Amino acid sequence: MPVRPLPSHPNLEHLKHQAKDLLRDHAARVPAVAQKIREFHPRFARAGDGEIFSATLTLSDAQLAVAREHGFANWTRLKRRVDRPTVSDRLDLRHDERIEDPTFRRGVELMDAGDVAGLCALLKLHPKLIHQRVEFEGGNYFRSPSLLEFVAENPIRHGRLPANIVEVARVLLEAGSDAESRNGALGLVATGRVVRDCKVQGELIDLLCESGADPDLAIRGAVSSEHDAVRALLRCGAKMTLAVAAALGLRGEFEALLGPAKPEERHLALALAAQFGHADLVGSLLDLGEDPDRYNPPRAHSHSTPLHQAALAGHEDVVRLLVERGARLDLKDVLWGGTPADWARHEGRGRIEEYLREVEGKRGF
Repeated sequence: MPVRPLPSHPNLEHLKHQAKDLLRDHAARVPAVAQKIREFHPRFARAGDGEIFSATLTLSDAQLAVAREHGFANWTRLKRRVDRPTVSDRLDLRHDERIEDPTFRRGVELMDAGDVAGLCALLKLHPKLIHQRVEFEGGNYFRSPSLLEFVAENPIRHGRLPANIVEVARVLLEAGSDAESRNGALGLVATGRVVRDCKVQGELIDLLCESGADPDLAIRGAVSSEHDAVRALLRCGAKMTLAVAAALGLRGEFEALLGPAKPEERHLALALAAQFGHADLVGSLLDLGEDPDRYNPPRAHSHSTPLHQAALAGHEDVVRLLVERGARLDLKDVLWGGTPADWARHEGRGRIEEYLREVEGKRGF
């Protein structure tokens, strides 16, 4: 689920009120709040709504969830950001402009310029730089990247890459990037728009996997957005999973994997099949008892339900199927408070919005 970036001048009292509002909504058993707690409080990561609502939630619990919702590890780190902000906390700046360490920043500048000779010289002068990380807070990801993880241009900083970015990545790998950096970079490449637009996504995936990055770790994030990357990861040895089959609409693989799949795998598969318009697969999952009203799992648009995603993408057959099978039309997404009909209107899906409004009227909403 995307985090909520802090405003340019955050107010601690306002943040305290957010924590109190969360406690109030928890007591009122608001479904969207259960999803927020599940997403942002580590103790409840695998808990169902009933378990969350029956648990005693303290103000400290609520403050932790609020801190993590804003991209901070805990309330203390959030409070420090409000009380004593530094350059690294400037969310209005690009990530490279927020780097306070001059040597690390120089490394990123050389990478961005495609200056292989300069980068090699810098790494020779500062050999520990290849293992160094910088800390960013207040965002959804990219919180502790190494140099190698900047090759993906994800998050977007310039919107472009040097023509020799693959050679730049090879230099960093040969300098001794560790497994965590390789896996982190692969995940960012596999979900990155700029590497795809620059037509180097597949080549970087191949290079990173050949260097030991694990394609199975990257495919989980790529499956909800970058299907060319998913296919490249499969070629590099990633396992076919129920989620991958559901996203790509691979009926044979889906049927073979459906029986032994764990509940969390089926949950993810429903989210992806609905998002990408595979009505037959959605139907199979509903036949097996999957709940169309569950919010999607983490890293699969977890702020919304399958009906939200189908309505947004314009998959009218999936929308009608979910509604016919009893999906609730009044559930609101966690970020903006919109119903599936609201999402259809936002994306200009007039026929779908009209259908959903008509059913809302019949159901008395």
